[in-house]
Amino acid sequence: MRNPMRNPWEDIDLSDYENHMSLDSVMQLQVMNSMMKSQFDSYPAGTVMILGVAGGNGLEHISCGRFSAVYSIDVNADYLKEVSVRYPQLDGVLQCICLDLTRDSDKLPHADLVIANLLIEYTGYDAFRETVRHVSPAYVSCVIQMNTNESQWVSDSPYLHVFDGLDEIHHQMDADALTEFMRSIGYSLVLQSSEDLPNGKALVRVDYEAQCLVPELSRTSRD
Repeated sequence: MRNPMRNPWEDIDLSDYENHMSLDSVMQLQVMNSMMKSQFDSYPAGTVMILGVAGGNGLEHISCGRFSAVYSIDVNADYLKEVSVRYPQLDGVLQCICLDLTRDSDKLPHADLVIANLLIEYTGYDAFRETVRHVSPAYVSCVIQMNTNESQWVSDSPYLHVFDGLDEIHHQMDADALTEFMRSIGYSLVLQSSEDLPNGKALVRVDYEAQCLVPELSRTSRD
């Protein structure tokens, strides 16, 4: 029986995840890599936080001196070890933080830009709200998966059953619902775009800007 206190992502091998995501029939790793380049370059941010960084797909697009801190967040410690190995050029600015955003978002530092790609699907809106409140970014850029037909939310592949444990934490996303949610916590939509995938799905990017900085709930306790 699986430990209920253990996040299912802790039990998914990085190679299985990346092999699935990069299949020609899935193509999410490649499309998201291109989208992340634009995410890094779109806003005047001095620090960036990537939520659910996995193996660091896209970090190669961060040019030297672009950010003073690159916070890479994931619940899987093995993923973060691989990120550190893969991106030695980010030594001195890369900070890998292992925590579960559904429980420990109050331990996060501040960042000017938050990137959350295929992340809210597994935390839900409430946990994401707490994360945004504590990090208090000026900009939030999200990529969510939308099904354009009635296909299952995990694409069929030889690795399909690796993801079985995610059913218990998966939340179906909707761009309009996310935008309304972000508006309710003080962020307005500044960009929406979509990239079709080869399997009846699409990746939708939605970016938000703070209208007034969200009060951080426990800044005093962290300083």
